[in-house]
Amino acid sequence: MSMPGAYRILVLGIGNLLWADEGFGVRCVEALHRGWRFPAEVCLMDGGTQGLYLLPYVQAAERLLVFDAVDYGDAPGTLRVVTDDAVPRFMGAKKMSLHQTGFQEVLAAAALTGRSPCASTLIGVQPEELEDYGGSLSPVVREKLPEALDVALRWLERWGAAGKKREKAEEAPPLTNAALALAAYEHGRPEAHLAWRKGDARFLNARDET
Repeated sequence: MSMPGAYRILVLGIGNLLWADEGFGVRCVEALHRGWRFPAEVCLMDGGTQGLYLLPYVQAAERLLVFDAVDYGDAPGTLRVVTDDAVPRFMGAKKMSLHQTGFQEVLAAAALTGRSPCASTLIGVQPEELEDYGGSLSPVVREKLPEALDVALRWLERWGAAGKKREKAEEAPPLTNAALALAAYEHGRPEAHLAWRKGDARFLNARDET
């Protein structure tokens, strides 16, 4: 990834799109970018599972807003918002994947260098399904997307960077590879009851029928 231009606020979606609800954070930042315009001081980024590669982006930000799927031990679909010093603690509360360990290290490294954001907000959802390789968000998590975006928009407005609704979603250039956008990603996927829970056949070389 190349560094974007100067910015004050970093809005980061992290997670793995290939593991169902693990993709919540990326889907949030994708939807925010598709629906709203922001001042140049705001950088929206699909952080995926980049881990420590995200360090310079976090160091460059005065304020950080993160979307992610987080195992709080709550009922599936529960949305929680934590801020500032609590963010690293919740990012590492219970590991669901390697990206969480990586991002906790990013926050720690930024603090050690004295170049961490002065304010941080984590908008996290309790996942329901993590074992559907090639799957999309579960219904209970998907329905939390609008609420998560509303929370983010309120924080950004509080930070002096209010979003402006786009007239047409298609006006937004793709945040990342267009083939990974939600609609394109889901195209052709079988219904949940027909999907092979060990992995979507589109992403595998062979399927074990035994």
